[in-house]
Amino acid sequence: MTIALALSPLLVVGLGALALMMVEAFSTHLSGFALGAAVILFAGGAAAGVVWLFGVEHLSGIESVSPWLIIDDFTLFFDILLCLGAGIAALLAGGYLREHRIDRGEFYALLLFATVGAMTLVSAGDALTLFLGLETMSIGAYAMTAFRRSSPRAAEGALKYFLLGSFAAAVLLYGFALIYGATGHTDLMGIGAAAHTAAGRSPMLVIGVALVLVGILFEVSAVPFHAWAPDAYEGAPTPTTAFMAVAVKAAAFAMLLRVLLLAVSDEAWRSWGSGWPPVVAGLAAVTMTVANLVAGRQESAKRMLAYSSIAHAGYALVGVTAIGRVPAEATASVLYYLLGYAVSTAGAFGTLVLCGSYGREAVTFEDLAGIGKRNPAVALAFSLFLLSLAGIPPTAGFFGKWFVFRAAIDGGLYWLALIALVNSVIAAYYYLRVLVYMYMREPAAGAAVARPMRSGYVTAALLVSAVLVLALGLTPTHYLDAAVDAASFGPKG
Repeated sequence: MTIALALSPLLVVGLGALALMMVEAFSTHLSGFALGAAVILFAGGAAAGVVWLFGVEHLSGIESVSPWLIIDDFTLFFDILLCLGAGIAALLAGGYLREHRIDRGEFYALLLFATVGAMTLVSAGDALTLFLGLETMSIGAYAMTAFRRSSPRAAEGALKYFLLGSFAAAVLLYGFALIYGATGHTDLMGIGAAAHTAAGRSPMLVIGVALVLVGILFEVSAVPFHAWAPDAYEGAPTPTTAFMAVAVKAAAFAMLLRVLLLAVSDEAWRSWGSGWPPVVAGLAAVTMTVANLVAGRQESAKRMLAYSSIAHAGYALVGVTAIGRVPAEATASVLYYLLGYAVSTAGAFGTLVLCGSYGREAVTFEDLAGIGKRNPAVALAFSLFLLSLAGIPPTAGFFGKWFVFRAAIDGGLYWLALIALVNSVIAAYYYLRVLVYMYMREPAAGAAVARPMRSGYVTAALLVSAVLVLALGLTPTHYLDAAVDAASFGPKG
């Protein structure tokens, strides 16, 4: 019975996806699919919360699924995050797809199965399970990106995502093949034990680890592996963009942390002389800087948020780098950061959904001009999420950056913390630019003006996001304690 409880989050979402798919196949009414998908996803998150409160240490029989699936607080933390982010995306889709005349039931089945893949990915303790989860998640994301069949931009974004994603998956798989050849293991713990030996720094193993990191960093959308993200984010339906920016990115970071903390976690691999931290540090600095500089030049609000998402991957990589010096503190800071980023980004894309009705969709900054006077509630919601992404107190984004920067400083990475701080100032420019357009500009004569839509689904999604952004900002200690518990599976020093 306890093994069923341990697997209940995955089972709830997986069986719910199958049930919804069967109902969709025989139903002619689509009115309840968004709500049904959201209920399934929130139920999956609730199941993870129940297992968390019950205590993983009290579960028996979980060793029967090890090492293929690892059931621990880290898995449960990400299960809650993924179900929350995907549930918000389902609610956004309930308003967006109908408003824009592309409401088809298969979207929700794709969303649920992609979430199942993401949940499998965050619990994977073996390369085979990891690859299975990655492909399940990616295939659903590819299909949802191209969901607007009549849009050339959507087709282009989906094709780039598919081709580059397939190449990255092949690189990752080849990397694991080299690691297996060097260690004789596919499970991450076995790889870690072999990597700790004198023969654990063989050229084959080093090359294999490098290729695996390349494949994972593609999913994280770190520079220079980010080329797919702006086009895919812009071309996809906005609920799909929210799902990719939240769930896909969170699952990719969970995969990265599992590999670094289980497979290559000894002192030699975490050293600055011969390990992975200087590589990740360089990628963090480049990712933040390039993404923020390019985001400031965008005229499309959606594309700006896409580059913002890439920049936030860079901030999170600052925390990942600090794992080499202060593993427990840095891992907890990354988890908290991802949670705060998830609700802020989901809310920001959700507000873009609400800002535009059919034929009057908010695309550029000019489309948003004057919306603060015409629809103050919509502008207030957008302002809250943008301020959180900028790291302004008392929001989730402020404490997310605070904890990550503090971990970097505690680890002696003063230069990297300084670069992150400078980039945060640069990012504030393009976030505040949106506020200027909403509150201090009027639409040009004859210009298209975004007209907000009315949707209970979208409103509910924004309310959930707004409450969590403020809760994480006003009472951060409780959520940080949960992140500390979830981070306890890795090395302590």
